[in-house]
Amino acid sequence: MRDVFLLSESQMDRIRPFSALAYGGARVDDRRVLSGIVYVICNGLQWKDAPKAYGPHKTVYNRFIRWSRLSVFDRIFVAVTEQAGRSKCLMIDAKHLKAHRTVASLFEKGFFPRHIGRTKDGLNSILHAVCDGQGRAVCLHLTAGQVSDFKGADVLLTDLPKGTEEVIGDRGYDSNRIKRYLVEQNITACIPPRKNRKSKLSYNWHLYKKRHLIENMFAKLKDWRRVATRYGRCAHPFMSAIHIAASFIFYLKE
Repeated sequence: MRDVFLLSESQMDRIRPFSALAYGGARVDDRRVLSGIVYVICNGLQWKDAPKAYGPHKTVYNRFIRWSRLSVFDRIFVAVTEQAGRSKCLMIDAKHLKAHRTVASLFEKGFFPRHIGRTKDGLNSILHAVCDGQGRAVCLHLTAGQVSDFKGADVLLTDLPKGTEEVIGDRGYDSNRIKRYLVEQNITACIPPRKNRKSKLSYNWHLYKKRHLIENMFAKLKDWRRVATRYGRCAHPFMSAIHIAASFIFYLKE
């Protein structure tokens, strides 16, 4: 294991409380398998190409899918964000994530939406995100590529952490409804007006300069190749991959 990535004991101590319970016989080493999952997602490999040091690739893949369905990785992300403390100033934005040709199907099968949509750039998904004043992801939400920023904001803004005092967004969030909602929550909206607005409201442009932090956050997430490009049709494993990347980039990195 010397030449491949391996989670440290301190990282495992923070992850272990959220692991799924083992049934039947003893489970394959969590540290080795989870290290393989992180390695595959970061490097954009096919599961069958995972290094032999992580064990059988089917074991690595099955653990990822099973824990994804059990929302283990979602709980890890929520826990590490809460442990890191809350910021009074948050930023909101959205980015398109390209869908690989192997998932180029809009046919919905089953009860859960795939969150893949067609735009002028082809098939993709949108990651709506909120980050804190240090550029760390706080809330993440996935939709189809043709969904507007407003609909993503409707989900994220209703789930803002307590104590939020300011929200920074670009012109895409210049909506009377969004600003009215933030005022009702005693939150200051730092959103520049659209160019076609007749009555242009003022905003704190000094504070708005901080918005580059969320652009940097997206850039760091897309350094993980299975986040930058979507290789799976099902939405929940893709969202789990995003949560894994966000957890290790911003909270578990040593």
